[in-house]
Amino acid sequence: MSSHSTASNLDEIRFQVSNHLNFIYPENDNSELIEQLLHTLRLDETCHDVQPHTNHWDQSDITLITYGDSIQKEGEKPLNTLRDFLNQNLKEQINTVHILPFFPWSSDDGFAVMDYSMVNESLGDWSDINDLAAHYKIMSDLVINHCSGRSRWFQNFINQQEPGKDFFFTASPDDDLNQVVRPRTNALLREVETDSGTQYVWCTFSHDQVDFNFANPQVLIEFCRIIRLYLDQGIKIFRLDAIAFLWKEVGTSCLNLPQTHEVVRLLRSLIERAVPDAIIITETNIPNRENLSYFGNANEAHWIYNFSLPPLLLNTLVTGDCKHLKTWMMSMPPARNGTSFFNFIASHDGIGLRPAEGILDEGEINTLVECMTAFGGRISWRALDNGVNKPYEMNISLYDALKGTVDGPDEWQFERFICAHAIMLALEGIPAFYIHSLLGTENDYVRLENTSHNRHINRHQWDYENLHHKLTDENLHHQHVLKRLKQLIDIRSQQAAFHPNATQYTLHLGNEIFAFWRQSMDRAQSIFVLNNISNQTQSVQLSDINLVGTDDWIDLISGEHFNDHHKEITMQPYQAVWITNQPDQS
Repeated sequence: MSSHSTASNLDEIRFQVSNHLNFIYPENDNSELIEQLLHTLRLDETCHDVQPHTNHWDQSDITLITYGDSIQKEGEKPLNTLRDFLNQNLKEQINTVHILPFFPWSSDDGFAVMDYSMVNESLGDWSDINDLAAHYKIMSDLVINHCSGRSRWFQNFINQQEPGKDFFFTASPDDDLNQVVRPRTNALLREVETDSGTQYVWCTFSHDQVDFNFANPQVLIEFCRIIRLYLDQGIKIFRLDAIAFLWKEVGTSCLNLPQTHEVVRLLRSLIERAVPDAIIITETNIPNRENLSYFGNANEAHWIYNFSLPPLLLNTLVTGDCKHLKTWMMSMPPARNGTSFFNFIASHDGIGLRPAEGILDEGEINTLVECMTAFGGRISWRALDNGVNKPYEMNISLYDALKGTVDGPDEWQFERFICAHAIMLALEGIPAFYIHSLLGTENDYVRLENTSHNRHINRHQWDYENLHHKLTDENLHHQHVLKRLKQLIDIRSQQAAFHPNATQYTLHLGNEIFAFWRQSMDRAQSIFVLNNISNQTQSVQLSDINLVGTDDWIDLISGEHFNDHHKEITMQPYQAVWITNQPDQS
């Protein structure tokens, strides 16, 4: 890059940052803060040009979600075990790995960070992250809303020392906090004795997770230092954890406030000038319309989690009725170039119910909750402002969640589970597999009993040798799950019509067939995606999907050809077909 180009880019980012900061801190003279941020990200040394609306992804992008120690081998660092497992089993299918918080932590399985600058020594060190980053795009959590109550920063807050003295948000028990929205039932404020007297610290999640005060620009500077460190270690994707709760103002909901959105825009401006193909993804487990707002004007998150997909797809498959899933999909705006949906149907957390609000009615949500409870799941709750508790998420492994329907368990568990992932893989957006879905892991009742933590039911830790046995035993479902999902990933990755930003239209073939059409961005390839989401055989008239008569059509999954475009096809329970006119897209 020429010095002229660098200077021009620096002027542009200085102007952008100035606008962001003047919105966030309107009462401040932000001139010095601007230069501090640019220097912290080293943009005063190298500041890249950024082309808006650029897709740094395509149909080959597949993400794995895993803890650093989900697979363990005695005497070996878990990050090395993870690397070896990926290289041996998923190297051709997975190119992105979301390693859940791998820092020293005190609670919440990593989301109460004690030190953002270190790798938890029980997992490995930065060299192990570097090694993984050399072969995979690494997504890291930026736990930006809160940190551990045992962190050095919070201990400095108690002792009224720097850094940390003014890093945390405090309020008074006498403040009007009735409007505050949060996903937990414990008290919001934690009483703390500090060297300057009693303080009441804001804790959105737990009393070991103390919330930062981003009204203090020093907190912003610290997180920019953390971002620069992660970029230097090869991190390419930043997951902004619990970002919707970032900015607090007493007397408001403290959720999705304008300053929160502006901070996201600021971080995107800084990060992409430092590394142009770096990506921000916002973790906002909230109702659908609020979640969509984090795309901004294609200037906030590059990716947003499709949080409504897990509960709606689960509801579809256990009821055998896709009307709500179709209605939701028709309401979803296409992601603009430079942005994408991040599709997942299972994760380290439970299956959230807030994103289904306004789509499923209360009775339907209660029926779904009862079904998951019958399949061995647990329910986590949130408190409403009237003191009533409401179901917040369902904690269950996805394999067990799909063991039957609302009528009870049946013989279609495996087929239903594969169908769920076939739908996810075909949808607009980037697919993400929780490691325990790829492995067909079932509910972990032992870990649940040992910890009394509902989410641990779906956070099994595999012994490497035991897992190897499960994946090589023809009589067990684990091998068959991994094999079938890898086959579907391999097919998907070759189809231009499955690009995350390719066109998508909902088709209407009744409530038992969930169907949609994808078309490649150059309009050369079409794929008609049909899914029987019921436990009964269904028939579909090909004439109902208007196959172009001059093209040869084939199901990518079964290999069946469709030369008679007026043929009726019979779909077995939970069968998926991907009918295309161009099967070879490599």
